[in-house]
Amino acid sequence: MKLLSFVHQGRETWGAVVGDGVVDLGKARPQHAGLVDYIASGEYLQAAQHVEGLPIAAKLADITYLPPIPRSEKIVCAVRNYMDHHQEVLAAGMQRELSEQPPIFLRVWRSQCAHNQPIVRPRVSESLDWEGELAVIIGKGGRNIAEADAFDHVAGYACYNDGSVREWQFHAKQIASGKNFESTGGFGPWMVTADEIAPGRALKLETRLNGEVVQSSHTGHMIFSIPKLISYSSTIFTLAPGDVIATGTPAGVGWSKKPPRFMKPGDVCEVEIEGIGVLRNPIVQQD
Repeated sequence: MKLLSFVHQGRETWGAVVGDGVVDLGKARPQHAGLVDYIASGEYLQAAQHVEGLPIAAKLADITYLPPIPRSEKIVCAVRNYMDHHQEVLAAGMQRELSEQPPIFLRVWRSQCAHNQPIVRPRVSESLDWEGELAVIIGKGGRNIAEADAFDHVAGYACYNDGSVREWQFHAKQIASGKNFESTGGFGPWMVTADEIAPGRALKLETRLNGEVVQSSHTGHMIFSIPKLISYSSTIFTLAPGDVIATGTPAGVGWSKKPPRFMKPGDVCEVEIEGIGVLRNPIVQQD
């Protein structure tokens, strides 16, 4: 199933994609305040049964998308988690060594924006870069999760664009300042439940800027696997339902190009992942 959060007729709700429309599960199952509560209850595993017999509430074209999990407690992001991206970083002149454990940072939920919503280039920078990624949504929380059990904690997957304000990222060794400007990280358009994607399946990932392919890879090239990222993160803090793990980006980011190329107002960036869908965001300038 494809599960999503959205706004329709001025009301924030959540539901499931059926054909070219949405079923409003928020209305049908009011005991769950949002998709994260539905996930936490475990009832999302019966989503296919829950939509049976329910009417289409709206066409996809008529809703305003929200990030699938609009206000995640934690958004954990992996750094340089594809070997080809690590190599392009070295070729661009950065001195970075492969680490024995996954390097991570945290995003705040206000740094995200939904499918079809604008990624905002901040006033202070012209170096807004794209990073197409696979996002993992946690279904069952836990601490000290073993790698062998990690996929049992996955509710689903989504597309992610870890938009990066590059010179702010490089202000210090900690890169979070360049990763947390408001509305720079695309997330969506929905989450595909984990039963539709076999654990460890390599998914084709493609990022396009104004229709031009700028990244083309697959998730099988990750240095640290999804189970490793879950296990490592859960050793630090308790993972909660609705937490998001953005698993890193492959080669092809704009900063590494010669000359560098960045997203600018008027551009459209798309991240497409096999089996999930297409996340599309126009780029606008901060007011």
